[in-house]
Amino acid sequence: MFQERSRKLGQVSSCPARFDEELGIWVVDDPGEVRGVLLDPETFRPDNALVAHTPLSVKALRVLSSVGFALPPTLANNAGPSHRPIRAAVARFFSPARVAAIEPFTRRLVSERVDAAWELLDSGPVDLVETIAAEPPALVVLEMLGVRDVDVPALKAWSRDSLELFWGWPGEDRQLELAHSAAEFYGWLRTRTEAARRLAGDDLFGVLAGLGLTDEEICAVAYFLLIAGQETTSQLISTAFHRMLTEPAENPVEQVLAEASSVPTWRRVTAVPVSVGEVELPADAPVLLGLTGHGGPADLAFGIGLHRCLGAGLARLEARVAVERAEPLLAAVRLVEEPPPMLELLSFRAPSRLLVRR
Repeated sequence: MFQERSRKLGQVSSCPARFDEELGIWVVDDPGEVRGVLLDPETFRPDNALVAHTPLSVKALRVLSSVGFALPPTLANNAGPSHRPIRAAVARFFSPARVAAIEPFTRRLVSERVDAAWELLDSGPVDLVETIAAEPPALVVLEMLGVRDVDVPALKAWSRDSLELFWGWPGEDRQLELAHSAAEFYGWLRTRTEAARRLAGDDLFGVLAGLGLTDEEICAVAYFLLIAGQETTSQLISTAFHRMLTEPAENPVEQVLAEASSVPTWRRVTAVPVSVGEVELPADAPVLLGLTGHGGPADLAFGIGLHRCLGAGLARLEARVAVERAEPLLAAVRLVEEPPPMLELLSFRAPSRLLVRR
């Protein structure tokens, strides 16, 4: 079912906007129209960017409510006046100078895991997603944000569960499991926020507390950043690895960003009736924007305008380093599963496993 939905989302249409009955959302794929939508946040608002695509059940909502779970407008879902100061504060963590300075650390992390993969291959098949792509982006973004003492495997599990909860199609039982995971993550964020209140520091939580944000706003920023800042990069690396194993390219990272990015779509909602091309959209219409695979530039995968991905430069650096360091390994192995099992969500798509052998 996920594969069929993904196939439909990847279809090219000459229509500037079409309503997808199954998804219940207007789909815009043309790169020029997508660019226009992203550059007009007053008409096409980001209010629904972090709303669960599959409505949450009463049981799931109760679990989230038990920890005070809330995602008030902060970054990706904010078109108000508070967006700019929050974005400016976070952007300092991802300045070009800081991104350049993190490259040696990134290269060391990736090299250690590529070396480990070479050794594991002597004993049988190896999953390149878990062995190489999974943890380095998390360790890098935590270093960039100054956040210490984090259980990285737990962060990865929380992140994957939250992506499925908000961008997937989980049934009620699965949704309840995911809600417990999201509540656990949010509880951890609450604890870190309370600690920052007591002892201000220069890490992400301390900086946000210094802005005068509420606890809910701090948790919302951290929730989004600690998921998007690493899990999407792991997915980009995994997708680039898959491309190199099946269709070797001169510049696989940029090719993947242009043709099959791990974040293929993003959402907006119309504030007023508006035309996209010659198609009339009503007010309050949810819109799904195709960011990749429709002939647009690679850079469009990171969005454009006020809500462009703050970590675009970092993601490109990490993916480039991973591809460069893993290239000899990828040339010496073959896929055990083709196609590999995939993560298939509304706005996230990547190999969930890349099992290879010599």
